[in-house]
Amino acid sequence: MQLVVGKIGRAHGIRGDVSVEVRTDEPELRLGPGAVLLTDPASAGPLTVESGKVHSGRLLLRFAGVKDRNGAEALRGTILIAEVDPEESPEDPEEYYDHQLIGLDVVLLDGTPVGELTEVVHLPYQDLLTVKKADGTEVLVPFVAKIVPTIDLENQRAVIDPPGGLIDPERAVVAGAAEAETAETAGGAEGSEESR
Repeated sequence: MQLVVGKIGRAHGIRGDVSVEVRTDEPELRLGPGAVLLTDPASAGPLTVESGKVHSGRLLLRFAGVKDRNGAEALRGTILIAEVDPEESPEDPEEYYDHQLIGLDVVLLDGTPVGELTEVVHLPYQDLLTVKKADGTEVLVPFVAKIVPTIDLENQRAVIDPPGGLIDPERAVVAGAAEAETAETAGGAEGSEESR
């Protein structure tokens, strides 16, 4: 099983270090010295982590054979992929690998089917679950405990409690809409008086 664990960013310094956008909850395991990583594009790898450190809140890695800034800059945008045993699970019971989530049935708290979880989107500020609904449309669900309270791997389902309008946009309630309408009406009445 292959897992995306990072994406190489800009070169740092002149000795071949690169910044890495971490996409794993276990960077010390997946991106530690000695780790051999596959790459996308495949022509860039495999890459062996020689050393790593955190600098100003960013992970910097140096790969074997990459000795200067030009070599490091050539790797920019490369996706780093770790080979993982499909039976392996994260140490924290509240964490999941993408392959464990993809294909889960997504249901509301009352059991109403929503669709199928088709992708986990990793963003810098939070992860999103892509859910394909029965009508073929997709919806992005923030992967936070308040909205996704239960992941039930045994029964292959994710239980969600979405805010109004997330799954069905036509049911969205816009906060302040009534106040805005009242303000517009009041503004229109004042305008009428001024024009007299």
